[in-house]
Amino acid sequence: MISLLQSNFILESLGKFASDSGIGAFFAPEGWKFAVMIALACFLLYLAIKKQFEPLLLLPIAFGMLLTNLPGAEMFHPTLFDEGQIDWYDLYKTGGLLDYLYLGVKLGIYPCLIFGGVGAMTDFGLLIANPKSFLLGAAAQLGIFATFLGAYALGFAPNECGSIGIIGGADGPTSIFLTARLAPELLGPIAIAAYSYMALVPVIQPPIMKALTTKSERMIKMTQLRQVSKTEKIIFPVIIAIIISLLLPSAAPLVGCLMLGNLMKECGVVDRLSKTVQNELMNIVVIFLGISVGATATAGSFLNIKTLSILVLGILAFSAGTAGGLLLAKFMNLFLPEGKKINPLIGSAGVSAVPMAARVSQTVGQKENPSNFLLMHAMGPNVAGVVGSAVAAGILLAFLG
Repeated sequence: MISLLQSNFILESLGKFASDSGIGAFFAPEGWKFAVMIALACFLLYLAIKKQFEPLLLLPIAFGMLLTNLPGAEMFHPTLFDEGQIDWYDLYKTGGLLDYLYLGVKLGIYPCLIFGGVGAMTDFGLLIANPKSFLLGAAAQLGIFATFLGAYALGFAPNECGSIGIIGGADGPTSIFLTARLAPELLGPIAIAAYSYMALVPVIQPPIMKALTTKSERMIKMTQLRQVSKTEKIIFPVIIAIIISLLLPSAAPLVGCLMLGNLMKECGVVDRLSKTVQNELMNIVVIFLGISVGATATAGSFLNIKTLSILVLGILAFSAGTAGGLLLAKFMNLFLPEGKKINPLIGSAGVSAVPMAARVSQTVGQKENPSNFLLMHAMGPNVAGVVGSAVAAGILLAFLG
C-alpha cells in the first residue's frame, strides 16, 4: 500500500507539474489571447506552406509567433527590451532562446547581413544603363512619406509613424531595421504586414496600374538598353556607398552592406565569398531573423487597435508607392520625344519587391501588347527602389531616431 508520505509526495508532484504546465494559463481571464495568437500563427503557417506567401520568411516568422505565445515556455521576454534599452543583467540571468536571437534584430545585424546577400544577387547594370530609373525608384517611395503623414494625423507618435510608413517601401529587411530602432513594440505587426503585402504584389498592383494608365500608355514599346561594361558595374557600388553614406550616414549600414555584396558579385575575384553571402549566410540569417521577428508578436503587442490600423495603413502605403512611380513616369513622358517615351508600367516596379514587382509590370504590359517585353526595363526601377527604401529609412532615422 502507498503510505501517507508517498501519497503526499505524489500529490505535490502532480500539483507542481500542473502549475508548471502552460495549459492552465488558457483558463486564466486573459488566456483567450494566447489561443487567438496560436491560431493566428497556425494561419500564417498555412499561408506560407499552402499558399506560398513569401514562405522563406513568413514560415519562420509564424513559427516564432507560435513559440513566443506558448504559455510557460518563457522563450521571449519583452520586458528585457523595454524603452529601446537592453537589460543585459537580466538577459544573462533569465533570457530565453528567442531573447538571444532577437539581439541580432535589436542591434541591426540581421537586416544588414540580408542586404549583403541581396546585393550579391542584384544586377545594377539595368539601372546604370537607364539612369532615369533612379527617379522612378525615388518616386515610388512616395508611399512611405504619405503614410507617415496619414499615421500622424491618426494620432500615432512620430517614431511609430516612421515605422508604419516604411511598409510602403515593400522591403522587409528595411522595415525591420528601422522599426527595431524607432518602435520595437510594433515590430511584429509591421514585419507581418510588410511581407504579406510583398507576397500580394500580383493582386494589389494591377488594378492600380490599369486605373492610372491608358491602353495606349500600357502598349508603349521601349528601346533596347545599352550594354554596361564590367568596369561600370565595379565602380557603381563603390561610388553609391560613398555618396549615400556621406550625405546620409544613418543609411550607411544598409546601403554599405548592399553595395559590398554587389561588389563581391561584380568584381569576379571573390566568387567563394559571393556565393556564401548569397546562399549559406543568407539562409542562416533569414531563419534567425524570421524567428526573432515572430517572437515580438506577443498577445499584448499584437491584439490591439494599433495592429489593425497598421495593416490598413500598410496597404495604403504600398498603393501610394505604386501610384507614385506610375505618375512620375507619365509626367516624364510629357518632356520626352516619341521613341524615347517610358512605359508607365515600369514605374510601379519602384516599390522594391524584387523581382516580383518587375514581373507584374511585364505581365500587365504583355496583356495589352504580347510583343512588348518590359521586364529588363522594369528591373531598373526595381533595384533603384531597394536603394531608395534604404535611403528613406536613413532619412526617417536621422529625423526621428
